[in-house]
Amino acid sequence: MHGQGDAERMTGPGRRTPRGAALVLFAWAMLSPPEPAAAERVTPSGMPVPRYVSLKFDTVNARSGPGDDHKLLWVYHARDLPLQVVAETLEWRRVCDPEGGLGWVHRRTVDGRRTVINLAAGPEPLQSKPKQDASVRAFMRVRAVGALSRCEKGWCRVRVGGVNGWTRQGRLWGTLDAQQCR
Repeated sequence: MHGQGDAERMTGPGRRTPRGAALVLFAWAMLSPPEPAAAERVTPSGMPVPRYVSLKFDTVNARSGPGDDHKLLWVYHARDLPLQVVAETLEWRRVCDPEGGLGWVHRRTVDGRRTVINLAAGPEPLQSKPKQDASVRAFMRVRAVGALSRCEKGWCRVRVGGVNGWTRQGRLWGTLDAQQCR
């Protein structure tokens, strides 16, 4: 980094620090742009982590590590199931599922389409507008999966069985940006 090189030239071994140099270096450090946040790290896919994906196929193997030679943990039998990518290699994605399971799936088995699932004890109302007092268009059954259109201002637009509606962000699994599994 340019600033660090300047500091080394001025205060390196066998050199004397000129009077006021420390103050100049301190001022330069205060005006320097901040380092990029850890969340902005580069991934093999170029996509952020964590992020949501959905299963592309009816049957997908989850493994203990990134490779076919790793132990098979379980088999998903739910096309469109929402998953959250929490780590990745070039070919494999470590995913968190709605039940809290962590496993590795091949990148070709997931799709970038966002889906959500109702894990509540009862049906979730889908409202006509993103307002608490809006009329209810339909109810999303327990364990039903729907397509997520977008989230804004604490509400998410979901499509289930041909019906569009709004639900509070966080009421359905797959609507929160925070990492779901550790």
